[in-house]
Amino acid sequence: MHVATTLPVATDHLQVSPMATQIPTLEAAPGQEGAAAPKKKGKLGLILTVVAVVLLGGGGAAAYFLLAGHKDPKAIAAAKAKEAEKTPPLYIALDPPFVVNFEAEQLVRFLQVTVQVMSRDPATVELIKTNDPVVRNDLLLLLGNQSYQTISSREGKEKLRLQALDAVRKVVASAGGKAEKVEAIYFTSFVMQ
Repeated sequence: MHVATTLPVATDHLQVSPMATQIPTLEAAPGQEGAAAPKKKGKLGLILTVVAVVLLGGGGAAAYFLLAGHKDPKAIAAAKAKEAEKTPPLYIALDPPFVVNFEAEQLVRFLQVTVQVMSRDPATVELIKTNDPVVRNDLLLLLGNQSYQTISSREGKEKLRLQALDAVRKVVASAGGKAEKVEAIYFTSFVMQ
C-alpha cells in the first residue's frame, strides 16, 4: 500500500489536477509516530506503584539491620564463650609437686601441693611448658610466704589458688603470651604437716 504525503509545492507555475486533490491520505497506525497517546491509567496504578516501592524499601532496610546490623557487646562476649566451649580444655601438670616449709606457732611445717594449669589454647600450653622454671619459681615463692592460719581454711586456700593463677598469668604475659588464655589453676593435692 502506498501512502501519499503532501509536500509543500509552489503552485505559481504548476497546475494541480482536480484528481490530485481528491487522493485520500491515510492516518498513521496506533503505536507509530503521530499516533494519538493512549489514555493514562488512573490513580490506582500510581498508588500501587508507591505502595510497592515503600514495601520493597522497608524490606531492604529490615534485612540490612538484621544481617549487617549493630553487634551488641554482650552478644560478642557470648559468641566468644561459645567458641571457648567448643575447644576442649588442656591441662598441664606442674611436676614434681611443690614442697615448701613455713613457720606456724614456732613450729616448722611443710606444705606439699600438686598443681595443674588449665588453658584451651595450645600455644599458651607450650608457653607455660617452655617457661616452667619461671612458673615454678614464682609459685614456690608464693607458697612459702603463707601462714598456717590462712591456708588452713577453705577461703584461704581459694585465695591462694587465685594468687597462683595471677602469678602464672604474669609469667605468660611477660613471655609474650595472652594472660587471659590461662583460665584456671587447680590444686589436685594439698597436704600440710
